[in-house]
Amino acid sequence: QVQLVESGGGLVQAGGSLRLSCAASGLTFSGNAMGWFRQAPGKEREVVGRISQSGGVTRYADSVKGRFTISRDNAKNMVYLQMNSLKSEDTAVYYCAAAASIASISWSHWGQGTQVTVSS
Repeated sequence: QVQLVESGGGLVQAGGSLRLSCAASGLTFSGNAMGWFRQAPGKEREVVGRISQSGGVTRYADSVKGRFTISRDNAKNMVYLQMNSLKSEDTAVYYCAAAASIASISWSHWGQGTQVTVSS
């Protein structure tokens, strides 16, 4: 079965950096667009960044543009989210997900999430 396992979350001070990783198995990784989403307490889940199957196309939420970078390694079945200049409002559970297309509205597979807490 498909498994997406996130890691790399933790507690960091505002202005700091974290790198999240997501290990994928059970799917044709290079055939899937990948995305990072987040959900803060009391808020709806929102997309943070998306990356196409080849990695050649990326999309970001306005709130993280210029601070976050999504990347992937198809040889390792890994997707990453480099987060710099973190703010308290970035505090959330971060999830990786897979979809047929970077433009997909419905993402078919999800990880269990990793907590990111930014202290001010």
